[in-house]
Amino acid sequence: MPTNKQIHLDNRPLGEAAASNFKLAVSDTPALQDGQVLVRHQFLSLDPYMRGRMNDGKSYAQPQALGQTMIGGTAGEVIESRNVKFSVGDKVVGMGGWQEYSVVDADQVGALRKVDTSHVPLSAYLGAVGMPGVTAWYGLVKIIAPKVGETMVVSAATGAVGSAFAALSKARGCRTVGIAGGPEKCRYAVEELGFDACIDYKQHKDAVTLSKALKEACPAGIDGYFENVGGMVLDAVLSRMNAFGRIAVCGMIAGYNGAPVPLTYPALILMNRLKIEGFIVSEHMEVWPEALKELGTLVASGALRARESVAQGIEAAPEAFLGLLKGKNFGKQLVKLHD
Repeated sequence: MPTNKQIHLDNRPLGEAAASNFKLAVSDTPALQDGQVLVRHQFLSLDPYMRGRMNDGKSYAQPQALGQTMIGGTAGEVIESRNVKFSVGDKVVGMGGWQEYSVVDADQVGALRKVDTSHVPLSAYLGAVGMPGVTAWYGLVKIIAPKVGETMVVSAATGAVGSAFAALSKARGCRTVGIAGGPEKCRYAVEELGFDACIDYKQHKDAVTLSKALKEACPAGIDGYFENVGGMVLDAVLSRMNAFGRIAVCGMIAGYNGAPVPLTYPALILMNRLKIEGFIVSEHMEVWPEALKELGTLVASGALRARESVAQGIEAAPEAFLGLLKGKNFGKQLVKLHD
């Protein structure tokens, strides 16, 4: 059995997360029991939700245990199997964590999923055709419920969720506007992802000027907003929402370091009779097959060409994750562990 490198959570962050919160560990992979498979991970997914798990506070998920391998989605290959449902060579996706190999009880529901890489690359199953893509699908289809001709806005527009949101929104005949950080990301959003417009929030010092930019990009107002960020961006969007607008709240990355992120004008929720709904995509497994079918078709046809930022080697995971929290990634953030 192979030697396995892992990244553990060594201590909890006080405020901003740091590389010192993590620790590299090396262990021998245990021998397989009946029903188990050994997966060699090719890619590890890094996602903003992991920051919340690092805290020891009340949240929608259990905190990450200290001294244990960091949780995370993985895509890889079965290299040994004692389970009749899986064969050596199968490409699979699961929650293998920040490590090079995982031993999986493959009979557990949802523990491991076989994927077809003939038309969709393996890495896409951690992004556009995985949890981030389904997140975009659920927020748009089930919460916002767009109508043809409406205006949709998404923050973190060039990330894994935002890029999927663009393709899904355009497929439903909506004007689709992104908010991203930096001219290069905004150019990519329009030229590659198909956004009708993209606003660089870094060009705006406050919600007032960002709101003016939104007015130009959304002359008919905003009907649906997919929230990844919070803070100033949410304040600006709220000021441009139409009556009976819908907001799907997926993330509040502006507040992930623990400081409160207040709303400036909460009265706008009442004035415009807004629907605001937070959601966790893992609580809606019933929609995954339908969502993944549409997302897979969009990727295979070239209608969704999501970009990836790929760090090399398990040792690079902590710095890549910290960069993700600060928007240094361009597209879906992955770590490549094996060829």
